[in-house]
Amino acid sequence: MAQTVMVVDDSPTMVLSLKTSLGMNHYQVETAGNGKEAIDKLKAGTRPDLIITDVNMPVMGGMDLIREVRAMAALRFVPILILTTEGDATKREEGKRLGATGWLVKPVSGDDLLRVLKKVLPGA
Repeated sequence: MAQTVMVVDDSPTMVLSLKTSLGMNHYQVETAGNGKEAIDKLKAGTRPDLIITDVNMPVMGGMDLIREVRAMAALRFVPILILTTEGDATKREEGKRLGATGWLVKPVSGDDLLRVLKKVLPGA
């Protein structure tokens, strides 16, 4: 059975790019345009094997999303990758403190993304 990756980003272009790259590599992809939309889907029963989130999004950003996901018992140990244009060390430390598994700076190649997925996603 294919593993599911939830992509949370407010850029339709980025979502399409990730969805295409992941889909070509046999991952199922769920998408959300911001953290609130992602939380709503998670509360409704979506159970991703991994979450990839941007930091800066309207309604709810990635840091708040991580905080909320880590508070949900069923999702506490799901790997979360931050994929953002932010390179600031302070933000990176905040993400790590909140429970992010890894940090990637956009743009990232499909090959690099898949390499990281294989490291953080059991059975990938």
